[in-house]
This record gives sequence, C-alpha cells and structure tokens, in this order.
Amino acid sequence: MRFLSQATSGQSSRNGLAPLLFLSASVLAWWAASTILSGDSIPFAYAGLLLAAGWVVLALLKDWRRGVYLFFGWLLFEDLARKYLGNNMAIYFGKDFLAAVVYISFLAAVRRREVRIVRPPFFMPLVVFIWFGILQVFNFASESVFFGLLGLKLYFLYVPMFFIGYALFESETDLRRFYSFNTILALVIGGLGIFQSILGPTFLNPAVLQEDIRGLSTLYRTAPISGVSAYRANAVFVGAGRYADYLFLSSLIVFGFSGYLLLRYRRGRMLAFTALGVLAAAALMSASRGPFMMVGGSLLVGSAAFLWGAPWRQREALKVIRAIPRVLLVVGLAVAGLIYAYPEAVGSRFAIYSETLMPDSPTSELAHRAWYYPLDNFLKAFLHPRWPYGYGIGTASLGLQYVSRILKIPRMSIGVESGYGNLIVELGIVGLFLWLVWTVAVVLSSWRVVNKLRGTPWFPLGFMIFFYAFFLLIPLSFVSFVAYQDFILNAYLWLLLGILFRLPDFVLSEQAVAAETAVQAAGQRRT
Repeated sequence: MRFLSQATSGQSSRNGLAPLLFLSASVLAWWAASTILSGDSIPFAYAGLLLAAGWVVLALLKDWRRGVYLFFGWLLFEDLARKYLGNNMAIYFGKDFLAAVVYISFLAAVRRREVRIVRPPFFMPLVVFIWFGILQVFNFASESVFFGLLGLKLYFLYVPMFFIGYALFESETDLRRFYSFNTILALVIGGLGIFQSILGPTFLNPAVLQEDIRGLSTLYRTAPISGVSAYRANAVFVGAGRYADYLFLSSLIVFGFSGYLLLRYRRGRMLAFTALGVLAAAALMSASRGPFMMVGGSLLVGSAAFLWGAPWRQREALKVIRAIPRVLLVVGLAVAGLIYAYPEAVGSRFAIYSETLMPDSPTSELAHRAWYYPLDNFLKAFLHPRWPYGYGIGTASLGLQYVSRILKIPRMSIGVESGYGNLIVELGIVGLFLWLVWTVAVVLSSWRVVNKLRGTPWFPLGFMIFFYAFFLLIPLSFVSFVAYQDFILNAYLWLLLGILFRLPDFVLSEQAVAAETAVQAAGQRRT
C-alpha cells in the first residue's frame, strides 16, 4: 500500500509539473523562433555560453585538476567570444569568476588533505609587496577605490596559481598531458594567426567591431623605406599585442617540452616539432617586431642552455646535439613553405623587420625602442609630483577605460610608457623597490631549482620556465608593464612557477626507484 501511495503521489506530482514544463517549452520555442526570424544569432551565442559556463563550473567543483584545463582553455579563447559579442563585460570578467571557482575547489581539496600547500622561498618578499599594494588601494590621490580593486586584480589575482601548479601533477603522465594540451593549443592558435596574416582582418574578426577594441584588431605596420604595409594579426585575441605576447609564451612552453621529449620519450616529438615550426612561422608573419625577436632569441638561448644542462655523463647530450639541426630544419621548412606559397606577404614582413631592426638601416628603431625610449619614459615618472609615494595601485593600469565607463569615474591623466616608470607613478619609489626585491627573489630561487635539474630530462622544462619568469619580471617589465598585467601571461607565470618548484620531486622519485632497483638486483646476486 505504501508503494502504491508513493507511486500515486509521484504520478500526481508529474501531472502537476506537466503544464509548467509545457508552458516553459512553449515560451522557449517562441523565443527561438522569434530570434531566428529576426536574423539575430547573438542571443543563441549567449545562451550557449551560459550553458557552457554552467557545465564548466560543475566540472570545476567536481575535479579541480580538470578545471585547470578548462580555465586555461577559456582564458585563451575568451577574446574570440568578446570580439563577436560586442566586447561584453560579463565575458571579460568571466575568467575571474572561473578562477575563483578553481580556487574554491582547490581549497576544498586542501581541506580534505588530498593536496598539500608549499611555501615558496620568495614568500616573504611577495607577501610584503602584496600588503603594500593593499595599502595603496586607499591612497588619497586615487580618484576611486575601484581603481585600487582593479589594480589588486591585475597584480595578484593569479598568484594562487603557484600552489595549483605545484599540486597539479600526480605523476609524470600528468606532466606530459599538460604540456601536450598547451602544445595543441599553441599549434591551433599559431596556425590561425598565420591564416589571418595572409587573409587579412576579415578572418576571425566580425564585420563590425566594438569601439573599444576596433583599433586593436585592425592594425597595420608600414616599412619606412619601401612603403610596403602588412596586417598585424591578432588571431583569436582582441589585439595584436596579446597575440604577440602569446607567441613568445607558447614558444617557450613548446621548446621546453621538445627538449624534455628528446631526453625522455619518443611519443609526442612530432607534435612538438610541428608546433615549434608553426610558432616560428607565426612570429615571422605577425608583423610585430617583439615576438619576431623574442621567439628567435629564446630558441637560441634555449639551445645553448640545453647543451649546458644536458646529461653528458649518460651520453644523452648527443640527442640534443643531433636534434638542434632538426629543429632548425623544421623552422626553415615552415618559413620556406610560406615564402613559396605567399612571397608578397612574407616579403612585406621581411622588409619591415630589416628596415626597422637592422643596425645598419637608416630607419632602425632597435636601440631606440629597446632602451632609449623606455629609459626616457622611466625618467619622466619622476616629473609626477607624487613620485615618492605614488597615486595608488591601479591608477595607471590596464582596463581603466572599462572601470571609468561603467562607473562614470573620470580617468586620471597620469602614467608613462615604461613598466618601472608606471610602478613609480602608482606605488611610488618604495613600491618599485619592493617589486625589485620580490622579483629578484623569484628569479634567484628559480635558478637554484634549475641547477638541481641539471643533468636530468626535466632540465629543458625548468630552464624555459626560469627564462620566462626572468624575462617577464625584469627586462620586459622595465620596458612595459602591459605584459605582466596581461591576464594570460600573468596566469601562466604563476602556474609555471608552481610546476618548476615541483619538478625536483620527479627527480627524487626516479632516484628512489633506481636505488630500490639496485638494492633488489644486489640481493638477487647474493642469493
């Protein structure tokens, strides 16, 4: 009887829900039909994004490690959604919400004692700088506390990624999976960037771009002597600058992975070498001088470092020596293929680089842009009356136009085109000193880890992470602070630093296995 009553109550419950479900389905069908007839597909895009966001949040809460992959996948393709959906601010701040969900899921795992938190060697200098930044939110010269909150987000939101990066891998298989994932993303984005460099701004850009990002997506560079021009591709990003920065970052990741595979595994080498060739070709076709020089320079520095840190005692260094010509061959074939297929497009890029970068060119800008211009702007920071104590964190940072427009707050007419100069403008001379202290601490502690990895297959991974941290935090931040405040470069910085400090555990684990194997072999010989 109880079963019958439960079935009857369940049936009546379903009968009561039926009209509501029918009404909801009817409203949804009417909305879909009206949207289709109006020719407006944007609501469908928003609906799809909401459904995808809900699925991602559930996945993040269920498994924080899987959530890291989803978060970084969204991080790289967020700009593409922004371009086609009118630079919607909900999408722009969506990554911050996803990062918060990842942190919550990770903290839950910490409370369950599934992962452990480590204290990095640079912890105290970093904490002092963070507290100083928090105090600068309440700087009396700042027009609004919201500028300070923006600054805290740009400077520190992704710092917890260090702890996530350290705990991300449970085995070496997880390490290879992470690097393979990023290699595939780099291959796709680099390939799309090459196509856009050839096809022009109509590819991967909507017909009508929102005003705030229109100028970023339609940039051309003209050679000063020959007068030829070339489109500066942005690929899946809103601007050519972010695409250029990503090419530099991804080339370091892929090159380090290639060196690791040479010393450790055969599987995956073809993917890594192909991605490396595509990224080199993408840097050439980007018409941006920064990635063209940085990608080429990082390949040279990385090659020399791999030879220095290779396991010579195990004669594994011969693999690196043999692989360097192969890498150069892959890069050369990629560039040669582009020259054969699109000689005019490649020729315009070579003209721009040769006329603006070669020291013997009368229009060379290499020394001016790399040293004199940022140095001059750094000195201009001292012309601001409040240079000893600054105007407050975030007052000269990225994204001010959005805060100003949404909250109707006038922008402050301060700032210089120098990274260290902007640190003085925002945080004062004390802020610059604290920045130098913690960044030098990061670089030195990272180098000590790299030294521990010397002579092991993990050295290429560790060295390229160290090189990325050094280049981003010191020379690149001196020239411009845009790179550090870019959410992609910043999030990857902290995640990769966590991975770097975890790599020695793999070395110790392998040494322990080797020692146990040796003991067992010795015991078998005695018996």
